[in-house]
Amino acid sequence: MTARQSFAPMLAALLIAVGAGSFSSANAQHSAAEPLTKLAKSQAGFYRLKIGDIAVTALSDGTIPLETKILTNTKGHHVAKLLKDGFAGTTIDASINAFLIETAGKLILVDAGTGELYGPTLNKLPASLRAIGVEPAQITDILLTHVHTDHSGGLMDGTTRVFPNAVIHVERKEVDYWLDPQALARAPESQKQYFQQAKAKIGPYADSGQIKPFDGAVELFPGIRSVPAPGHTPGHTFYLLESRGEKLMFWGDVLHVAEVQLAAPNVTIQYDVNPKEAAAARRRAFADAAAKGYMVAPAHYSFPGVGHLRKVADGYRFVPLTYVNDALPEKK
Repeated sequence: MTARQSFAPMLAALLIAVGAGSFSSANAQHSAAEPLTKLAKSQAGFYRLKIGDIAVTALSDGTIPLETKILTNTKGHHVAKLLKDGFAGTTIDASINAFLIETAGKLILVDAGTGELYGPTLNKLPASLRAIGVEPAQITDILLTHVHTDHSGGLMDGTTRVFPNAVIHVERKEVDYWLDPQALARAPESQKQYFQQAKAKIGPYADSGQIKPFDGAVELFPGIRSVPAPGHTPGHTFYLLESRGEKLMFWGDVLHVAEVQLAAPNVTIQYDVNPKEAAAARRRAFADAAAKGYMVAPAHYSFPGVGHLRKVADGYRFVPLTYVNDALPEKK
């Protein structure tokens, strides 16, 4: 959804009211905390761009409060300073972003949102898809960066497959790990829920033969290949999209708290299965993106979450993609 589409009706209404001299004292005294308009429960969010000849749409699944105390391999005072420098509090609103790629007659989704698992500020991905004229049943393929349920939870709505016609592409190590009963048995009690949720969310697709595992770095579609980035999870994977010399790397969970981890890439998070590997993957990803100048799309950077990385003296800076209204023509 573009800014003009979101706010034009409200702006026009206000201009008409002011022009007609009808902005009443009651309206003038209306509390700033009480919006004059009401938003739909499932607020859609999308932003369209092109990588070479290929159309890409950033899709919002919503946001979730994230307490920065779950950051690891750091000191509290260091985190506090970086958060203050970034005008952020100790709880941030993390975006949950997914991305639609339209190529070769396919509708390919990168990650599938959260579903109902994490509260009312999320599970907006189906509405975001419908806002661009796409029904979930039209999705042909889904590329999972990993199986954590803020990326795979939207695959299921209760016992119903949300994307009934999609093939799920995921690194084999992810399937082997999250669907392994022995891994569940070995997991700490606090982590068992993630294995159980994974089974509930991707298990039905495995049962119906819709899971297509891959191994390592492979070309999945023309112009789209997997880039191994293990650490956050055993099979955590980036996806690289290339067309006419332009590149966009879908980063998954290489970045959770930008205000901290851009300046200090060694900072990890409690959700990392292997924190040492996760930090190493982040350092490599940051250095490569900054050196080569291609675009990146982290799953949890503020929506739409697409931009470039620039090396600065104390770490890295994320340079968001310049906003362009109506980047692609409307579909007929």
